[in-house]
Amino acid sequence: MLKNLSDRKEAWKTIFLFLLLVVALTSPFHYAIVNLYPSRIYVGAIMWCPAIAAFITLKIKGRKITSLNWNWGDWKYIRLSYLIPAFYGIITYVLIWIFELGDLANKEVITDWGAELGLFGIGTLNPTSITIIAIILLGTVEVIRASATTLGEEIGWRGFFIYELRKVLSFTGVSIFSGIIWAAWHWPLLVYYSSNVLLEFITFFIVIISMSFIMAYFTFKSKSLWPAVLFHAVSNVFIQKIMPPLTMKIEGSEHWLGENGIMFAIVTCVFGIYFWYKGIKEKL
Repeated sequence: MLKNLSDRKEAWKTIFLFLLLVVALTSPFHYAIVNLYPSRIYVGAIMWCPAIAAFITLKIKGRKITSLNWNWGDWKYIRLSYLIPAFYGIITYVLIWIFELGDLANKEVITDWGAELGLFGIGTLNPTSITIIAIILLGTVEVIRASATTLGEEIGWRGFFIYELRKVLSFTGVSIFSGIIWAAWHWPLLVYYSSNVLLEFITFFIVIISMSFIMAYFTFKSKSLWPAVLFHAVSNVFIQKIMPPLTMKIEGSEHWLGENGIMFAIVTCVFGIYFWYKGIKEKL
Protein backbone atom coordinates (compact mmCIF):
# COMPACT_ATOMS: atom_id res chain seq x y z
CA MET A 1 0.00 0.00 0.00
CA LEU A 2 1.32 3.43 -0.94
CA LYS A 3 2.14 5.82 1.89
CA ASN A 4 2.69 9.04 -0.05
CA LEU A 5 -0.54 11.07 -0.30
CA SER A 6 0.06 12.29 -3.85
CA ASP A 7 0.80 8.74 -5.03
CA ARG A 8 -2.40 7.51 -3.40
CA LYS A 9 -4.41 10.27 -5.11
CA GLU A 10 -2.90 9.32 -8.45
CA ALA A 11 -3.79 5.66 -7.86
CA TRP A 12 -7.41 6.61 -7.09
CA LYS A 13 -7.55 8.69 -10.28
CA THR A 14 -6.36 5.66 -12.25
CA ILE A 15 -8.95 3.44 -10.54
CA PHE A 16 -11.85 5.78 -11.32
CA LEU A 17 -10.65 6.30 -14.89
CA PHE A 18 -10.69 2.55 -15.39
CA LEU A 19 -14.19 2.22 -13.88
CA LEU A 20 -15.50 5.10 -16.00
CA LEU A 21 -14.19 3.37 -19.12
CA VAL A 22 -15.74 0.05 -18.05
CA VAL A 23 -19.15 1.72 -17.66
CA ALA A 24 -18.84 3.55 -20.98
CA LEU A 25 -17.81 0.42 -22.87
CA THR A 26 -20.36 -1.95 -21.35
CA SER A 27 -23.42 0.34 -21.28
CA PRO A 28 -24.44 -0.25 -24.94
CA PHE A 29 -24.30 -4.01 -24.44
CA HIS A 30 -26.14 -3.78 -21.10
CA TYR A 31 -28.85 -1.83 -22.91
CA ALA A 32 -29.00 -4.49 -25.64
CA ILE A 33 -29.33 -7.32 -23.10
CA VAL A 34 -32.12 -5.64 -21.13
CA ASN A 35 -34.06 -4.15 -24.05
CA LEU A 36 -33.31 -6.49 -26.96
CA TYR A 37 -32.17 -10.02 -26.10
CA PRO A 38 -29.42 -11.56 -23.88
CA SER A 39 -27.50 -12.88 -26.86
CA ARG A 40 -24.20 -14.66 -26.19
CA ILE A 41 -22.66 -12.12 -28.57
CA TYR A 42 -23.61 -9.28 -26.21
CA VAL A 43 -22.49 -11.23 -23.14
CA GLY A 44 -19.17 -12.11 -24.77
CA ALA A 45 -18.61 -8.47 -25.73
CA ILE A 46 -19.34 -7.34 -22.18
CA MET A 47 -16.86 -9.82 -20.75
CA TRP A 48 -14.05 -8.30 -22.82
CA CYS A 49 -14.87 -4.71 -21.86
CA PRO A 50 -12.80 -4.79 -18.62
CA ALA A 51 -9.72 -5.84 -20.61
CA ILE A 52 -10.23 -3.08 -23.18
CA ALA A 53 -10.80 -0.56 -20.38
CA ALA A 54 -7.54 -1.69 -18.74
CA PHE A 55 -5.62 -1.37 -22.01
CA ILE A 56 -6.97 2.14 -22.63
CA THR A 57 -6.19 3.17 -19.05
CA LEU A 58 -2.63 1.91 -19.37
CA LYS A 59 -2.24 3.81 -22.65
CA ILE A 60 -3.55 7.05 -21.13
CA LYS A 61 -1.24 6.64 -18.15
CA GLY A 62 1.76 5.94 -20.37
CA ARG A 63 2.20 2.40 -19.11
CA LYS A 64 2.78 -0.72 -21.19
CA ILE A 65 0.35 -3.62 -21.53
CA THR A 66 3.33 -5.86 -20.79
CA SER A 67 3.33 -4.41 -17.27
CA LEU A 68 0.42 -6.73 -16.44
CA ASN A 69 1.23 -10.10 -14.90
CA TRP A 70 1.12 -12.26 -18.03
CA ASN A 71 3.54 -14.88 -16.68
CA TRP A 72 2.02 -18.31 -16.07
CA GLY A 73 2.99 -18.45 -12.43
CA ASP A 74 3.41 -21.44 -10.12
CA TRP A 75 1.55 -24.57 -11.31
CA LYS A 76 0.37 -25.04 -7.72
CA TYR A 77 -2.00 -22.09 -8.06
CA ILE A 78 -3.11 -23.19 -11.53
CA ARG A 79 -4.11 -26.58 -10.11
CA LEU A 80 -5.86 -25.06 -7.10
CA SER A 81 -7.69 -22.63 -9.37
CA TYR A 82 -9.28 -25.62 -11.07
CA LEU A 83 -9.87 -27.75 -7.99
CA ILE A 84 -11.34 -25.14 -5.61
CA PRO A 85 -14.26 -23.93 -7.80
CA ALA A 86 -14.97 -27.50 -8.92
CA PHE A 87 -14.97 -28.57 -5.26
CA TYR A 88 -17.30 -25.83 -4.03
CA GLY A 89 -19.65 -26.43 -6.97
CA ILE A 90 -19.87 -30.14 -6.12
CA ILE A 91 -20.28 -29.44 -2.38
CA THR A 92 -23.14 -27.04 -3.14
CA TYR A 93 -25.16 -29.67 -4.97
CA VAL A 94 -24.27 -32.55 -2.64
CA LEU A 95 -25.75 -30.45 0.18
CA ILE A 96 -28.80 -29.73 -1.97
CA TRP A 97 -29.29 -33.48 -2.49
CA ILE A 98 -28.65 -34.31 1.18
CA PHE A 99 -31.19 -31.75 2.44
CA GLU A 100 -33.66 -32.80 -0.28
CA LEU A 101 -33.80 -29.37 -1.87
CA GLY A 102 -33.34 -31.06 -5.24
CA ASP A 103 -33.32 -34.63 -6.54
CA LEU A 104 -30.65 -36.46 -8.46
CA ALA A 105 -31.56 -36.33 -12.12
CA ASN A 106 -33.32 -39.38 -13.52
CA LYS A 107 -32.32 -41.31 -16.65
CA GLU A 108 -34.53 -39.23 -18.91
CA VAL A 109 -32.89 -35.98 -17.82
CA ILE A 110 -29.38 -37.40 -18.32
CA THR A 111 -30.39 -38.73 -21.74
CA ASP A 112 -31.61 -35.27 -22.72
CA TRP A 113 -28.31 -33.84 -21.49
CA GLY A 114 -26.46 -36.35 -23.63
CA ALA A 115 -28.59 -35.43 -26.63
CA GLU A 116 -27.49 -31.80 -26.30
CA LEU A 117 -23.88 -32.97 -26.57
CA GLY A 118 -24.60 -35.35 -29.45
CA LEU A 119 -24.04 -38.44 -27.27
CA PHE A 120 -27.60 -39.77 -27.34
CA GLY A 121 -27.99 -42.89 -29.44
CA ILE A 122 -24.25 -43.59 -29.86
CA GLY A 123 -23.84 -47.36 -29.77
CA THR A 124 -24.76 -48.85 -26.40
CA LEU A 125 -24.00 -45.83 -24.25
CA ASN A 126 -26.10 -45.92 -21.09
CA PRO A 127 -27.00 -42.88 -18.91
CA THR A 128 -24.00 -43.48 -16.64
CA SER A 129 -21.58 -43.55 -19.57
CA ILE A 130 -23.21 -40.46 -21.07
CA THR A 131 -22.87 -38.64 -17.74
CA ILE A 132 -19.19 -39.51 -17.36
CA ILE A 133 -18.32 -38.53 -20.94
CA ALA A 134 -20.32 -35.30 -20.69
CA ILE A 135 -18.64 -34.28 -17.42
CA ILE A 136 -15.18 -34.98 -18.87
CA LEU A 137 -15.95 -32.93 -21.99
CA LEU A 138 -17.48 -30.06 -20.05
CA GLY A 139 -14.70 -30.12 -17.47
CA THR A 140 -12.02 -29.82 -20.15
CA VAL A 141 -13.19 -28.56 -23.55
CA GLU A 142 -15.91 -26.31 -22.14
CA VAL A 143 -13.52 -24.87 -19.54
CA ILE A 144 -11.06 -23.99 -22.31
CA ARG A 145 -13.85 -22.37 -24.33
CA ALA A 146 -15.12 -20.47 -21.29
CA SER A 147 -11.60 -19.23 -20.56
CA ALA A 148 -11.66 -17.27 -23.83
CA THR A 149 -14.31 -14.96 -22.35
CA THR A 150 -13.24 -15.03 -18.70
CA LEU A 151 -9.81 -13.92 -19.91
CA GLY A 152 -11.36 -10.61 -20.96
CA GLU A 153 -12.83 -10.06 -17.52
CA GLU A 154 -9.77 -11.16 -15.62
CA ILE A 155 -7.29 -9.04 -17.56
CA GLY A 156 -9.33 -6.11 -16.31
CA TRP A 157 -10.45 -7.15 -12.84
CA ARG A 158 -7.58 -9.27 -11.50
CA GLY A 159 -4.83 -8.40 -13.96
CA PHE A 160 -5.19 -4.64 -13.54
CA PHE A 161 -7.93 -3.46 -11.16
CA ILE A 162 -6.99 -5.24 -7.94
CA TYR A 163 -3.33 -4.29 -8.34
CA GLU A 164 -4.34 -0.63 -8.52
CA LEU A 165 -6.58 -1.11 -5.48
CA ARG A 166 -3.70 -2.77 -3.66
CA LYS A 167 -1.84 0.55 -3.80
CA VAL A 168 -4.48 2.18 -1.58
CA LEU A 169 -6.33 -0.62 0.24
CA SER A 170 -5.57 -3.66 2.40
CA PHE A 171 -6.19 -7.22 1.19
CA THR A 172 -9.61 -7.09 2.86
CA GLY A 173 -10.42 -3.74 1.28
CA VAL A 174 -9.25 -4.88 -2.16
CA SER A 175 -11.39 -8.01 -2.03
CA ILE A 176 -14.55 -6.30 -0.78
CA PHE A 177 -14.29 -3.21 -3.01
CA SER A 178 -13.48 -5.21 -6.16
CA GLY A 179 -16.20 -7.73 -5.29
CA ILE A 180 -18.87 -5.05 -4.93
CA ILE A 181 -17.88 -3.44 -8.23
CA TRP A 182 -17.68 -6.78 -10.02
CA ALA A 183 -21.09 -7.87 -8.71
CA ALA A 184 -22.78 -4.53 -9.51
CA TRP A 185 -21.39 -4.71 -13.04
CA HIS A 186 -23.59 -7.81 -13.63
CA TRP A 187 -26.86 -6.07 -12.74
CA PRO A 188 -28.53 -6.23 -16.21
CA LEU A 189 -28.19 -10.02 -16.32
CA LEU A 190 -29.61 -10.28 -12.81
CA VAL A 191 -32.57 -8.08 -13.71
CA TYR A 192 -33.26 -10.02 -16.90
CA TYR A 193 -32.99 -13.54 -15.50
CA SER A 194 -34.05 -13.20 -11.85
CA SER A 195 -37.41 -14.47 -10.64
CA ASN A 196 -36.85 -12.90 -7.23
CA VAL A 197 -34.66 -9.85 -7.87
CA LEU A 198 -34.04 -8.81 -4.24
CA LEU A 199 -33.12 -12.30 -3.01
CA GLU A 200 -30.91 -13.05 -6.00
CA PHE A 201 -29.15 -9.69 -5.75
CA ILE A 202 -28.27 -10.51 -2.13
CA THR A 203 -27.08 -14.05 -2.84
CA PHE A 204 -25.19 -12.97 -5.95
CA PHE A 205 -23.32 -10.22 -4.09
CA ILE A 206 -22.38 -12.72 -1.36
CA VAL A 207 -21.10 -15.17 -3.98
CA ILE A 208 -19.10 -12.59 -5.95
CA ILE A 209 -17.52 -10.93 -2.91
CA SER A 210 -16.60 -14.37 -1.52
CA MET A 211 -15.05 -15.34 -4.86
CA SER A 212 -13.16 -12.05 -4.89
CA PHE A 213 -11.35 -12.99 -1.68
CA ILE A 214 -10.32 -16.35 -3.18
CA MET A 215 -9.29 -14.95 -6.56
CA ALA A 216 -7.39 -12.03 -5.05
CA TYR A 217 -5.52 -14.51 -2.88
CA PHE A 218 -4.51 -16.70 -5.85
CA THR A 219 -3.65 -13.66 -7.98
CA PHE A 220 -1.38 -12.07 -5.40
CA LYS A 221 0.23 -15.35 -4.37
CA SER A 222 0.96 -16.43 -7.96
CA LYS A 223 1.75 -12.95 -9.29
CA SER A 224 -0.17 -14.02 -12.38
CA LEU A 225 -3.60 -13.32 -13.87
CA TRP A 226 -3.98 -16.87 -15.25
CA PRO A 227 -5.18 -18.59 -12.05
CA ALA A 228 -8.09 -16.12 -11.94
CA VAL A 229 -8.92 -16.81 -15.60
CA LEU A 230 -9.08 -20.57 -14.96
CA PHE A 231 -10.86 -20.20 -11.62
CA HIS A 232 -13.58 -18.04 -13.19
CA ALA A 233 -14.06 -20.43 -16.12
CA VAL A 234 -14.22 -23.57 -13.96
CA SER A 235 -16.65 -21.93 -11.53
CA ASN A 236 -18.96 -20.94 -14.40
CA VAL A 237 -18.85 -24.38 -16.00
CA PHE A 238 -19.49 -26.39 -12.83
CA ILE A 239 -22.22 -24.18 -11.40
CA GLN A 240 -23.93 -23.46 -14.73
CA LYS A 241 -23.28 -26.46 -16.98
CA ILE A 242 -22.36 -29.56 -14.99
CA MET A 243 -24.20 -29.66 -11.67
CA PRO A 244 -27.64 -28.20 -12.60
CA PRO A 245 -28.43 -30.89 -15.24
CA LEU A 246 -27.62 -33.53 -12.61
CA THR A 247 -30.30 -32.08 -10.35
CA MET A 248 -34.08 -32.05 -10.64
CA LYS A 249 -35.88 -29.08 -9.12
CA ILE A 250 -38.37 -29.58 -6.33
CA GLU A 251 -41.27 -27.17 -6.18
CA GLY A 252 -40.73 -24.55 -3.49
CA SER A 253 -36.95 -24.97 -3.27
CA GLU A 254 -35.94 -23.29 -6.54
CA HIS A 255 -34.20 -20.42 -4.77
CA TRP A 256 -31.70 -22.81 -3.21
CA LEU A 257 -30.38 -23.90 -6.61
CA GLY A 258 -28.13 -22.32 -9.23
CA GLU A 259 -25.42 -19.68 -9.23
CA ASN A 260 -27.80 -17.19 -7.58
CA GLY A 261 -29.08 -19.80 -5.16
CA ILE A 262 -28.96 -19.63 -1.38
CA MET A 263 -26.87 -22.81 -1.02
CA PHE A 264 -24.16 -21.60 -3.39
CA ALA A 265 -23.99 -18.30 -1.46
CA ILE A 266 -23.53 -20.18 1.83
CA VAL A 267 -20.82 -22.49 0.46
CA THR A 268 -18.82 -19.78 -1.32
CA CYS A 269 -19.07 -17.56 1.76
CA VAL A 270 -17.39 -20.28 3.87
CA PHE A 271 -14.62 -20.62 1.27
CA GLY A 272 -14.27 -16.83 1.08
CA ILE A 273 -13.88 -16.50 4.85
CA TYR A 274 -11.18 -19.18 4.83
CA PHE A 275 -9.16 -17.42 2.11
CA TRP A 276 -9.73 -14.05 3.81
CA TYR A 277 -8.11 -15.54 6.93
CA LYS A 278 -5.25 -16.97 4.87
CA GLY A 279 -4.68 -13.66 3.11
CA ILE A 280 -4.48 -11.74 6.37
CA LYS A 281 -2.31 -14.39 8.05
CA GLU A 282 0.12 -14.35 5.11
CA LYS A 283 0.08 -10.54 5.06
CA LEU A 284 -1.10 -10.11 1.49
